[in-house]
Amino acid sequence: MNARFSVGLMSGALIALISAALPLQAQDRAAIDRGNAKFQHSCAPCHGPGPGDDGRALLPGTDALRIKYRGTTVPAVLEQRSDLPYAALRVFVRQGSMSMPPFRPTELTDREIEDIAAYLAESSRNAAEN
Repeated sequence: MNARFSVGLMSGALIALISAALPLQAQDRAAIDRGNAKFQHSCAPCHGPGPGDDGRALLPGTDALRIKYRGTTVPAVLEQRSDLPYAALRVFVRQGSMSMPPFRPTELTDREIEDIAAYLAESSRNAAEN
């Protein structure tokens, strides 16, 4: 009975794992899309790649990172960085950094930060391929 139970348990776990993996790709795509939209709304105004409204060559957050990482291989443009998983991004978002203010959970939820991290991981992969 023990061996039969173990085989049944392992079979059930394998089926659950396979079935959970299939919709995960769609969930990942949805998270990336939500993250892109939230990034464009909440992050890109300071951390996008383009010029600032003040006439400077870079937006303020991107320029601050360019100054901070001068001489290193860390890109100033967040969408090109591969070192911002959810845990790191959450620290920067919740605590702020240098001139970046912290964001409260009512402004950016943890789920939205997870989605932004998924988007940044995807965008950095795309930047590395090009």
